[in-house]
Amino acid sequence: MEWNLRLAAARRGIWTATDLRTRLAAHGLAVSAGKMSKWWSGRPASVKLGDLDALCAVLGCPVDELLIPEQTSRPRLTPVPAPARRAR
Repeated sequence: MEWNLRLAAARRGIWTATDLRTRLAAHGLAVSAGKMSKWWSGRPASVKLGDLDALCAVLGCPVDELLIPEQTSRPRLTPVPAPARRAR
């Protein structure tokens, strides 16, 4: 997945991590400076669903604007059919 926070924030006139952090705090989500730095400057290893929900609420964007699937050369996984049920 591609992490697209800075572009999503910039589209809404939010140019600094401090500004976003302040807005998140006003929304009820206190984010540490370290966590905000990871979110803002790169690709975080993980994001809690509640945090993602707050980011989307503050930015007024859908999740798919923050998390964009990357195109890869990996083959698509084919679903395995469920085993047949035995009659009783």
